[in-house]
Amino acid sequence: MAEAKMKFKSWDQNNLRMQIKGRSFAPHEDAYHWIMQRNWLQFFGVCIGVFFAFNALFAGLYMLEPDNIANARSQNFEDAFYFSVQTFATIGYGYMAPLTRWANMVVVIESFTGIFSTAVVTGAAFARLARVDAKVLFTRHLVVAPRNGVPHLQIRIANWRHNNVVEAKLRLILLVSERTTEGELMRRPLELPLVRDRTDLFRLSWTVLHRIDPDSPFWGPDAITKLKAMDGEIFVTFIGQDETLGQTIHARHLYQLDDIVWNARFADVLQARPDGVRMLDYADFHKVVPLKEPLSWDPPAS
Repeated sequence: MAEAKMKFKSWDQNNLRMQIKGRSFAPHEDAYHWIMQRNWLQFFGVCIGVFFAFNALFAGLYMLEPDNIANARSQNFEDAFYFSVQTFATIGYGYMAPLTRWANMVVVIESFTGIFSTAVVTGAAFARLARVDAKVLFTRHLVVAPRNGVPHLQIRIANWRHNNVVEAKLRLILLVSERTTEGELMRRPLELPLVRDRTDLFRLSWTVLHRIDPDSPFWGPDAITKLKAMDGEIFVTFIGQDETLGQTIHARHLYQLDDIVWNARFADVLQARPDGVRMLDYADFHKVVPLKEPLSWDPPAS
């Protein structure tokens, strides 16, 4: 189960094999979107860093004029910093206070900055907490096994929360690189038709099937060799309505062609007890079992 929990990482943790060049680092141009993309540790790190930076700045402003803070050591940055923190956070213990017009002007500016910053951080934190985070577990591998005598590419997913997700839909995209007659390299998506691409109620697990027939890009013993030459990847997208939250949830996962296990099936994880209760066992969720009989055509070499 510990291995299953490790699958819930942010989307950028997946192997996208992509690098961005020629774009300057400018988070201030889209600050809200940039901060929403950070994880919680990064978010709090940014907040703490900005907090200390602001207080260091205002401490420097207080020090532009000597002896302008009561009960503070003259031209002492530490005392000026502590006074700035009290002002920025609207604490005001009363021990240190502004003495001059310059100090009072800085206090006015800092008080407004502190109130505004508190509102911004509170709003950003609430937006992050209110954002719907799908908990859909994808198996580490895909398998190819016969279903009613026909080979099928199979993926298993599970609803980690075990609540009702209604109107769930799943798409399977094969991404390949192709070069046009003009010599341009293009990334082309090929949608793989599924035996069942939606379910009215997704509560436990769902095995998604793509039929491998002559119309499938996976058909034939040399199909994988050709797809690897085209830098093929399998992109899975999930969308559904979370009945508990009343909001639409999304999940994504990326598979490499080497993640496909041929002549294997997923281990059984769903059982029905004598009292009629269905039990989902995550211990074998990622486990694949070799088939006793191979497919009608030999699987491609890895």
